[in-house]
Amino acid sequence: MRRLLLVLCALFFCQTQAQGQNSSAKEQHAPQVKESVLRAHLAYLSDDLLEGRGTGQRGGDLAVEYLETQAQLSGLQPMFPQQKFPYRQAVKLVGSQTLFSSRIHFSMSGQNFLPKLGDEILIGNSNGQSALNLQAPMVFVGYGVRAAEENWDDFKGQDLRGKFLIMLANDPQPTAEEPDRFAGKAMTYYGRWTYKYEEALRQGAAGVLLLHTTESASYGWNVPQTSFSHERFSLAGAGNTVEGWWKEDSAREFFKLAGYDLNALRAAAERRDFRPIAINAQVNVTMQSQVRQVEQFNVIGVVPGTDPQLKHQALVYSAHWDHLGKVEEVGKPVQIWNGAIDNASGTAALLAMAQEAVKHPAKRTQIFLWPAAEEQYLLGSLAYVKTPPWPLENTIADLNLDSMNFAGRTLDIGIAGSERSSLYDTAVTVAKDMHLKIAPSVLDLGGAYFRADHFNFARVGVPAFNVGSAVFSGDGHFDYEHNHAQSAAKMKHFKEDYHTPRDRYDPEWDLGGMQQQAQFTFELGYRLANAKSIPKWRAGDPYGKLRP
Repeated sequence: MRRLLLVLCALFFCQTQAQGQNSSAKEQHAPQVKESVLRAHLAYLSDDLLEGRGTGQRGGDLAVEYLETQAQLSGLQPMFPQQKFPYRQAVKLVGSQTLFSSRIHFSMSGQNFLPKLGDEILIGNSNGQSALNLQAPMVFVGYGVRAAEENWDDFKGQDLRGKFLIMLANDPQPTAEEPDRFAGKAMTYYGRWTYKYEEALRQGAAGVLLLHTTESASYGWNVPQTSFSHERFSLAGAGNTVEGWWKEDSAREFFKLAGYDLNALRAAAERRDFRPIAINAQVNVTMQSQVRQVEQFNVIGVVPGTDPQLKHQALVYSAHWDHLGKVEEVGKPVQIWNGAIDNASGTAALLAMAQEAVKHPAKRTQIFLWPAAEEQYLLGSLAYVKTPPWPLENTIADLNLDSMNFAGRTLDIGIAGSERSSLYDTAVTVAKDMHLKIAPSVLDLGGAYFRADHFNFARVGVPAFNVGSAVFSGDGHFDYEHNHAQSAAKMKHFKEDYHTPRDRYDPEWDLGGMQQQAQFTFELGYRLANAKSIPKWRAGDPYGKLRP
């Protein structure tokens, strides 16, 4: 009898231990994201029926309806249970489209310089004015940067209120003496056009133009040209009276007529002792804009945490739902910019992840966020962090998905941007567990870290990065499991289709890589949501401090 009791006890102990191990394993690893679910959502969201999910358009409204319905079906809890639409966070926008009757010219010493609107120069506004007549003196302000940590100030305390500012794209370049200033050859946020428009507004400028070259902007003229030919949006409130871009060849011709050498101005702008240079010329703008007030919505669902001490902390997964919508021009066929990869892919991935997350909650709360108006300069995620429905001090990280891998499974995963915080260490561990290598890092010449929704979390101090994007790093350096050359060529070729009507869903796509990327993100988030400690920024990182 004693032996029998010992055997039974041993069996009971082994069974209990196995159950504990299984429970621990379930707690440690996220459930599997289903490729079939991801594909179904992707095909629907990028269908012509949704008309490209444009901001302020019917297709965008349909996308929001679909997302909140699917969130409810999956079992996500609403972020705003007391509201009529409990999954929606309102984002109030001003839409503005510059009309063809608008004009800009420059006058100096009895001469006029008239660049061709659209082909040589682009103008718009972000303050909601429908009509404008402006004359203002011009000032060249170099890169238009104020960066205390770099001991750099292009403005030197000058009063620039009411002046029209001309700025260079990108940020000050490295020198032999200072090879690491402004992150060396990589672009910092000071190099992004969004920062420069923000700084012009802080300076009280009458307007601002950025000088464009493909090298300095990291994209061709067609990118801002497309943006300014569509309706542009801004958050309701203060904005620039005039903002835009100027082709450098055209600007060079103007500066020569005005008696300045643009090369000399560029060289001066590379010096720390640069001071604003008043240009002996006046800018004259007559602008008519079609303006409207628009309300869009972030869609937000929640998987509550299970741990009484940790559930007040949350991990955010994000993926923007919008694209560029339907474009109708007189005399031209209607174009639908479906945005299948950018970003029906991330939107669909989050839906597939949410369906599994509700079945196996983590210790901390998991928030699924589909921001609006990302294509309009990250406005939905900006609205989220300006009025956060979950306290930012209790938000441990944001993992963003944007423009995912449609070319097949890989042997590695991209985690660029995670190295700014301890997210990198956890990501490496997850990659190892999934038998994935870390994709080689690529110098961020185009400022990719600042071009997706995670950045708005980072800039208020929440560790964040865009997980594994094969498109933003899409020059073929990922290691594909099968047909590497063919898959890499597909991804590289997509850069030509990016932000064009050719970004359409193809049922022949191998979504194994997309499912893999979603699973990695889910595993990483699940690991963070169950961890004993929360992510920390690396010492000295500029975003390593919670700020308003």
